[in-house]
Amino acid sequence: MTGTGDAEPSVRDGDGRAGPAPEPTGPGSRGGRSPAPATAVGPEVLARAALTRVVEPGDEIVGRWLREHGAVRLIRMLTGSEGEGDGGVRAPGGVGAGRLAGYRRRAALADPRRDLAAAAEYGGRFVCPGSAEWPTQLDDLGDARPVGLWLRGRPNLRTWALRSVAVVGARACTPYGAHMAQTLAAGLAERGWVVVSGAAYGIDGAAHRGALASGGATAAVLACGVDVAYPRGHAELLGRVAGQGLILGELPPGSHPTPSRFVLRNRVIAALTRGTVVVEAAHRSGSLVTARQAQRLGRFTMGVPGPATSGLSAGVHELLRGEAELVTDAAEVAELVGAMGELAPERRGPLLARDLLARDTARVLEALPAGRPARVAELALASGTSADEVIGRLYELHSLGFVERQGDDWQLSRQTAGGGTQTGAARRGGR
Repeated sequence: MTGTGDAEPSVRDGDGRAGPAPEPTGPGSRGGRSPAPATAVGPEVLARAALTRVVEPGDEIVGRWLREHGAVRLIRMLTGSEGEGDGGVRAPGGVGAGRLAGYRRRAALADPRRDLAAAAEYGGRFVCPGSAEWPTQLDDLGDARPVGLWLRGRPNLRTWALRSVAVVGARACTPYGAHMAQTLAAGLAERGWVVVSGAAYGIDGAAHRGALASGGATAAVLACGVDVAYPRGHAELLGRVAGQGLILGELPPGSHPTPSRFVLRNRVIAALTRGTVVVEAAHRSGSLVTARQAQRLGRFTMGVPGPATSGLSAGVHELLRGEAELVTDAAEVAELVGAMGELAPERRGPLLARDLLARDTARVLEALPAGRPARVAELALASGTSADEVIGRLYELHSLGFVERQGDDWQLSRQTAGGGTQTGAARRGGR
């Protein structure tokens, strides 16, 4: 677990009393579970862990209280305990009595030591602002930033977030959308980017699988506890993500998702990453919430186009009509979000041999009629140049294989007349 300070935490437990750290448990103890880490947990970490039981993600009122009072003092205010020198700390203001009463009830029941111990049992930990692993780009959310994050997995979140891209989209995606998401994620992972998504069915799952299949890095941001497999059909996938990458969320162990939590989860995905790619999204898709949040935060917003007749791509196309960038593969994504020099290859159509000809030579070639030979005088008139110039250009075209001589007449070679490229010959001749 991530913590600060070496002193015994003074934050109150759920019953309002300051209690000792939980007893170690293991094969030789009464609990029969793996021993909890011996690392001391500072009061700030303990207070913020408690607050994840008290408030819903993105609660800007509590975010303002945290900014004004700090986590330790705020939890004391909510539990009604006395702080040293405060003479009886008053409850924070700015909310109605009913809402404040709800905060107080949840604060009285919060047991952060129990949650931290539960997280430690499955290899989890808790990080919060000020800790070494906290990704500071989340601070761009202002008062809506997470109180803290519960993590599962070995990699360092702050390091991974520095080079991460979100790939999100429709749950009920088409085979085309799943293919594009998986291919994009695999290509990004191969380039050293962390693929971040929400572990949902459809595009999210395809993105995680693409990164995993390439042996790359992926992180899942959940709208529930990181120990809860949701959706249930992705239990195996989440296990693979936890083993190879990271699972993170704002809610404490055992918490279950709600519709509003999914929407609020999206702001974390947007703020955590360098940019967001949307692959298939209808007009009311939650993925558009992520994309628009990324736009507000100054992150790159990208979309993969689909058929104009597809309702599942209508939301993406709406984004592309605005400030989003059109991307079709991982190289184009990396060019936008990466460092200087990470350029996508130049896109162009097939190169024809006649494209390499000098302008005057090409004009003579264009003057030659199809299907019959022509005299020099006819070609000079058609190309608007002198007969001597035409003769010189015709011999050049003959050496490159474009034309053939028939006595005093000239005609297109069979390969040229049939649409052949003559690329090799043109390359030998140059311009």
